[in-house]
Amino acid sequence: MVNVSFIVKNRLLAGAGLSLFVLAMTAKDSVIMTVNGEDVPKSEFEYLYHKNSQQQLSPQTLGEYAEMFKLYKLKVADAKAEGIDTTASFRKEMEQYRKELAAPYIADSVFLDKLIEEAAEREREEVETSHIMLFKTRSAALNRISRQRIDSIRQALLDGADFVEMASKYTQDKSMSSPGGYLGYVKANTFPYLFETAVYTTPEGEISEVVESPAGYHIVKTGNRRPAKGRVRASHIMKMVKKDATEEEKARIKHEIDSIHAFVIANPDSFSEVARTESEDPGSARNGGDLSWFGSGEMVPEFENAAFALEDGGISEPVRSVYGWHIIKRTGTKGPRDASELREMLLKRMESPQDDRYRIIRDHQTARLAEKHGASMVVPTVQEMRRMIAAGGMDSVFWGNLSSVPFRDSALFVVDGKEIPVKDYAGYVGRMNMSDAEDALEAFDTSLDLFFNSCLIDAEEDWLYSNVPSYHNLMKEYHDGSLLYEISLRKVWDKASKDKAGLEDYFRKHRGKYKWEHPHVKGILVQVTNDSIGTLVRERMKSIPEDSIPQVLRKEFRGKIKVDRILVEQGDNAMVDHLMYGGPEAKPSSDKFTNYFLYNERVLDAPEEASDVKSLVTADYQAALESAWIKELRRRYKVKVNKKELNSVK
Repeated sequence: MVNVSFIVKNRLLAGAGLSLFVLAMTAKDSVIMTVNGEDVPKSEFEYLYHKNSQQQLSPQTLGEYAEMFKLYKLKVADAKAEGIDTTASFRKEMEQYRKELAAPYIADSVFLDKLIEEAAEREREEVETSHIMLFKTRSAALNRISRQRIDSIRQALLDGADFVEMASKYTQDKSMSSPGGYLGYVKANTFPYLFETAVYTTPEGEISEVVESPAGYHIVKTGNRRPAKGRVRASHIMKMVKKDATEEEKARIKHEIDSIHAFVIANPDSFSEVARTESEDPGSARNGGDLSWFGSGEMVPEFENAAFALEDGGISEPVRSVYGWHIIKRTGTKGPRDASELREMLLKRMESPQDDRYRIIRDHQTARLAEKHGASMVVPTVQEMRRMIAAGGMDSVFWGNLSSVPFRDSALFVVDGKEIPVKDYAGYVGRMNMSDAEDALEAFDTSLDLFFNSCLIDAEEDWLYSNVPSYHNLMKEYHDGSLLYEISLRKVWDKASKDKAGLEDYFRKHRGKYKWEHPHVKGILVQVTNDSIGTLVRERMKSIPEDSIPQVLRKEFRGKIKVDRILVEQGDNAMVDHLMYGGPEAKPSSDKFTNYFLYNERVLDAPEEASDVKSLVTADYQAALESAWIKELRRRYKVKVNKKELNSVK
């Protein structure tokens, strides 16, 4: 079966409940204006007009907005004329946005809700569980051996072998404190999904099928069931007992824990402070012994049982576990979580390919979209590709065959009646080199699933653009908005900020516009570490062009000098006030400097160059460039407005 890929993104899943019961776009949208030969549909104009009106404190009239809209479309036309929409970077940006925008439309919120409700239902029950586990490795060949081995173990169990004996002999999960693979009572949403599913669906006392998790292969045996305990919050004070501790050491540790217990029973409010100073669990000790919330199966059984047996605020007798002695204080309790409490956590979990439900969601999506778009696999082509891989893996011969004529043009899938050729698959996956045929076949099947899913999503995105107005309008708005931004950078914003000659020329022609209310001191302020450095700096400055002085001095006198260009009014800088206006003596900006002086200082009544009022000149220069650009747009591109359609807009 071909699987489905769907990468769940948190920010998009928030909109997964968007209704798909939207009106399809009309077969023939009326034209409200034509800009440079390109028709603008009335629906696009109305969408942006109404959106703009909602965002304005004082909405524009229809006529005012129409003029602004024409200018917007003229700039977009100019961006297209310069080929911005054909660049690789622009196309990549649009493809990324298209997929992000489509994700909540494509997501099956009903299916996601079923998975969340299933988790909430399981949350209400706990299942006594044992298991046998063999770990996975990075080697596909070794994993196949482990799979065969655990199949043999399961068959032995079905033939009557004792589960406890088999688990003690074969399981590789040595983290369990109880023998025979016993996990205790398993709580939902704690283990990998497929493992959990085996726990909750295997009848009491029976053996599950082999379950594959991200970590390994499992056989599950279930026991009794009970209503879920919920969750408790507890703190503890712990004294560790090493496995090789002598009887004398064990007695000493038991005496210590008993003494601590007597103290906290007599002084219960001191529990957190005692945990900080006495507990040998460093992770919780720093938090006053707090372990936060936990449920069944998340702690060793002795600790769990003692914690759940307490009342809130209660302190246990010393409890022995495989790790040592614990004094437990229960600080809170909660019942099983419902769907609303689980939703955010589960949606985040299902984003990860490591979660089993990620693939289940993908499979469901593929089946749904394949049916909608009449998609199918071209079996003979796939069989031929598998035959080539079985003969020699994914080697140079295989990839050479895929790029050969006519095989490269052979249909691999059919989606919406359109053939997807083999060469598209090769471009999608790149060249994977795998000599082992079995490993290569497994990798091929996975990559084929993902490629088929990608083709289906592309088809669905095309369908959304053609049939769902909200998606179409947002996509068009982002597309044209991005073009407007890029062309404005080129024609106005970047040009105004980077065109030094243009800024200076504009300043010279409009010098009278730029005035100061008070004189400014302009020059270079130098701070040095001592008199000797000051003397050397003064002498060196005579041979450096003024434009290069700060950069050269900072490099040559690194750590011994601070050099700044200044343009300040009286009162803005105490050192300048002292040197220029006879103000009180001022300290340098840092204790490391002792002296300071000004170089080429002068008092200006008005700006002498564009850089003296750069922000003002830049803004004015931008406005001038914008005005000239608009005149050029109106001259270069024709606009025809359908006044009848424009006047019909409400």
